Amino acid sequence: MSEVARITVVTPARNRRDAVLRAIDSVRAQSFADWEHVVVDDGSTDGTREALAERAGDRLRVLSLPEWRGANAARNAGIRASRAPLVTFLDSDDEFLPGRLERTIALFDRDPALAVTISSFDQEKNGTVRRVANPPARLDAGGLEQAIVADTVSIAGSAITARRDALERAGLFDETLMRLQDRDLLLRLSRHHGALVLPDVDWVKHTSPDSISLPHGGYVEAFAALVARHPAYRERYATLAAYMVSRRLLSRIVQGEIGGAWRDYRISRESPSLGHSAWALVAAYGPGRRQRRRLRQALRDG
Repeated sequence: MSEVARITVVTPARNRRDAVLRAIDSVRAQSFADWEHVVVDDGSTDGTREALAERAGDRLRVLSLPEWRGANAARNAGIRASRAPLVTFLDSDDEFLPGRLERTIALFDRDPALAVTISSFDQEKNGTVRRVANPPARLDAGGLEQAIVADTVSIAGSAITARRDALERAGLFDETLMRLQDRDLLLRLSRHHGALVLPDVDWVKHTSPDSISLPHGGYVEAFAALVARHPAYRERYATLAAYMVSRRLLSRIVQGEIGGAWRDYRISRESPSLGHSAWALVAAYGPGRRQRRRLRQALRDG
């Protein structure tokens, strides 16, 4: 490895001893060797810190936060400690496929104007693997904003690579958000940068029972917090914002989660950033769905 690594991998970890060791091994197995891996232990109490200390070395650096601060604070600590011009993310329960770093470096080397890439992935849950493949697209700043707002690009934290200076300009991760932090970061990046969306699957997402990104619980509350931070939702995408809530409510109703749907409706109605009445949600469903379909088709058409 050269004196300064070409790319930094940032991994937050809390009480994930076995999983984070798998993540570390997937970085060590990369075909590209000029990397550094910064693992930030977020106040673990299960032996994770001790296991990480045994693996630390020239390319694997371990930072230990004295007490729990949350995954976004841990990610930010890793970004600040990074020594490479490119930063990519790997959650503690995920793993890279062998060519991830080599292909990523090649993309940024070929295009000095490229600031952000979003890759595709396989999602493993209960022994079943589902491919989450995005269409190839080169998005300008406005296109990236639309893709995030309309949810036309599948996103998870380990899919993102960005130039470090772009991350710093965007303000890093919002440490007060517990969910949708990746979308929040990408929306702030879209104020100055576009992104290259990749169809290539280069990592595996393992869904853990204690994941904060479970399908339903807390989504509408997190979405309200996201909308509050980005006035564009209300100014340019009000119908889409209402549709994103209504489709969640409908999904819960179809699955028999009536109590959860009622709770989410109340959150949406009472949230200052949303304020959706039942009629507003019903009225937005059709137009919002059609608008999202148009944006999705435009993304696929390039």
